Amino acid sequence: MAEKYDVRSIALEQVLNYIKSGEIAIPEIQRPFVWKPKQVRDLIDSLYTGYPTGYLIISQSPNMKLKDGSLSLGKRIMIDGQQRVTALMTSIMGIDVINANFEKKRIKISFNPLANPENEEELFKVQDNATLKDKRWIADIADVFSSSFDVFQFIGEYCSANPEITGSALNKIMMKLLDIKNRQIGIVTLDKDLTIDEVTEIFIRINS
Repeated sequence: MAEKYDVRSIALEQVLNYIKSGEIAIPEIQRPFVWKPKQVRDLIDSLYTGYPTGYLIISQSPNMKLKDGSLSLGKRIMIDGQQRVTALMTSIMGIDVINANFEKKRIKISFNPLANPENEEELFKVQDNATLKDKRWIADIADVFSSSFDVFQFIGEYCSANPEITGSALNKIMMKLLDIKNRQIGIVTLDKDLTIDEVTEIFIRINS
């Protein structure tokens, strides 16, 4: 079975860019985004702390119907991992998602550079009124991952509002947060000639 698929790792940022550009497409059979906001928060926390987040399974089948009604000819199709990737796109890239009620919404995740996990303080929270008002919290991490984000200006402003942290210490924390986009994600790419039974068997074994 080894020749039936390829396994490799690529950077999270590259995966998200593939999805955004349409190079990796979402098939019609996939459900809307059903994760709860806390699950999105937990995924970001796992990436930040270096825990594994599982594999994405990609098919190269040329005849799969996509959500826009077209066929998948020339595209790679995500058959497992849509919920994780969608969670990352809404929280990191700031993109609206279609929820279980078919409503367009964003899930915003806040980050506290001053949190001390040893004292059970949360590094990440789903954005709420408290994180919006508390000067210790970055209200939306998508702002940090934006191409227009100026980390040096941010450090100056944050340290001015929170003098208990030094610019050097904050810089290290921010670099660790930004390094999430470089985390390696496992990609299993299935051969285009696999039968549906073979695809199902690989799917079951990976998810077991």
